[in-house]
Amino acid sequence: MKIVVLDGYALQPGDLSWSALEALGTVTVHERTAPSDVADRARGANILLTNKSLIPASVIQQLPDLRYIGVMATGYNVVDVAAARAQGITVSNVPAYSSPSVAQLTFALLLELCQGVGLHATSVRNGDWTASPDFSYWKMPLQELAGKTLAIIGFGQIGQSVARIGIAFGMRVIVSHKHPERDKMEGVTFTDQATCFREADAVSLHCPLNEANKEFVNARLLATMKPTAFLINTSRGPLIREADLAEALNNGVIAGAGLDVLSAEPPPAGNPLLSARNCYITPHIAWATREARSRLMEKTVENVKAFLDGNPQNVIGG
Repeated sequence: MKIVVLDGYALQPGDLSWSALEALGTVTVHERTAPSDVADRARGANILLTNKSLIPASVIQQLPDLRYIGVMATGYNVVDVAAARAQGITVSNVPAYSSPSVAQLTFALLLELCQGVGLHATSVRNGDWTASPDFSYWKMPLQELAGKTLAIIGFGQIGQSVARIGIAFGMRVIVSHKHPERDKMEGVTFTDQATCFREADAVSLHCPLNEANKEFVNARLLATMKPTAFLINTSRGPLIREADLAEALNNGVIAGAGLDVLSAEPPPAGNPLLSARNCYITPHIAWATREARSRLMEKTVENVKAFLDGNPQNVIGG
């Protein structure tokens, strides 16, 4: 069984091991693969694993030996699933492996906007406290989360983890979600998306990306938010129209944003959010704790083994 990993470095930069996967077949691991090289590197593979390398229909149609595509992530928009299904190829993903880690970074971003830990730690390192005439100072308005309204857009396992943390902070939690009866939670109020954006002190995005919601966070929707509100995105960058968010931040339409994802990663130097006012951006690290990556490696191998055993799991559209 020939197994090809297109972009293994992000998952395994040296602190994990491919040995469990190597026990299942002949494995070739590429650290990174340029779009122009995907077809050539995948040719002859029976099993193809990808994290962010795109596998479009034009590539799939060149791979007659391919039987399985494993997405080493939860989001699977990198694969043309319909084209794969038409060619009899099974596609699996790894749901929920990173929920605690993504929820953790969601609040790291929100707390930075509210408390400015990094800002103040840098100030102290630069000597500002030593030179201060007072025992205490702050370089931005400080805010308490208790009593504030947290709106969560999308209520899968990550959104639910974020809700539990918000409740623990004493926040009022409101949610826009397709299945409120199925996923009801004590302390959570379900409402519509417009209400979430209008009433929230912080909006956190946790919905998958699809054609229906691409760039749904735009100037019109941002204008409905409180001028004191924050926007957090640890989901997918293209959910936001980035020029509109940069303009909203620079003009004080909203107070700040914390983003772990952008529409293009890495971002071009001209992305307006890189220089937008009160915008904290991290380089897509919410998923990347060692604990989360260990779970991802384990579940990726389990998915491959289940497919080889004739009982595929976590099948997209299955």
